[in-house]
Amino acid sequence: MLKYFSFYVFCLIVLAACNNATNNNTEQIKDSLVTLPFFNQPDWTPEWIGETDSAYKNIHAIPSFSFLDQNGKVVNENLVNGKIYVANFFFTKCRNICPKMTNNMHLLQESFKDDTSILLLSHSVTPETDDVKVLNKYAIENKVDAAKWHLLTGDKKAIYSLAKQQYFAGDTVGYYQSGNEFLHTENFILVDQYRRIRGVYNGTLPVEINRIIEDIAILKSEIISF
Repeated sequence: MLKYFSFYVFCLIVLAACNNATNNNTEQIKDSLVTLPFFNQPDWTPEWIGETDSAYKNIHAIPSFSFLDQNGKVVNENLVNGKIYVANFFFTKCRNICPKMTNNMHLLQESFKDDTSILLLSHSVTPETDDVKVLNKYAIENKVDAAKWHLLTGDKKAIYSLAKQQYFAGDTVGYYQSGNEFLHTENFILVDQYRRIRGVYNGTLPVEINRIIEDIAILKSEIISF
């Protein structure tokens, strides 16, 4: 009888251990679902960094900038501070990936049209031809809501430096280029209210737009706990 009792106790211990392991795994999965990583390097390695981590204060953030939008309005870091935004890089004469990206940005615009905490920034990589007048025409043609979505132009060197060195747009090779090489990337980049990069997506694919929408929901819930 003692032998069977001992075996019974052993089974209970094993079962309890399994339950604990399952609960721990569930909690880890839950945590990964309700937080987004940070991106601090041009190779797009995701990093989950907690507020108590010593690296938290050194998370990469987009620096100050200043450009003009399609209505000639100055758009700088003050506009996006405290807001979540999606950034991309395009040019109006592009007939390859840009129309797809513009259509998908429009999907985001419509998804968040009543949410003032979300913005969209599309930077022209040919600002020498995409002046305010050209961007305004493009905005009208593509039903761009100026309160939500800003098409940006300005100093080309400043745009390319921001794109390659700060948004890690393009690829790792682009990060190490001199800055004069033409930039053509399909990346949509999700930035949080502290101008930190939290996601990168293929802006030509509708399925990726759904993922952005889902990640913005996660990011908004995460921000509440900051």
